[in-house]
Amino acid sequence: MVNKLLKSILDQDTAPVVVCDMDDIIVYMNPSAIERYHKDLTGRSIKDCHPPKANEMIDKVLSWFRESKDNNIIYTYRNDEENKDVYMVALRDDDKNLIGYYEKHEYRNRETVGLYQSKK
Repeated sequence: MVNKLLKSILDQDTAPVVVCDMDDIIVYMNPSAIERYHKDLTGRSIKDCHPPKANEMIDKVLSWFRESKDNNIIYTYRNDEENKDVYMVALRDDDKNLIGYYEKHEYRNRETVGLYQSKK
């Protein structure tokens, strides 16, 4: 039941979510990510989707995540055009072991929909 609830949370998020395992394989993309990147890349290496410099940075962040169980989120990119910040977030099991990571987008635009009104 929990897995269905967690998947539903990710599926409803309007920001793209791309989840990778420790082998850099994309294990999940929410609908917003599939729309943003124009295809479902599940099963492919995230490194196939980035240039060499970005892959170096992914490796550096993963090394930082491994250094301490308290190293769990790092700011990676600012996109002024979309008014958003992008982060890499560690995914850990119950024993705080690193089991994967995901990319988190935080948009900074003020909401234009009225309180308790649907966006649709």
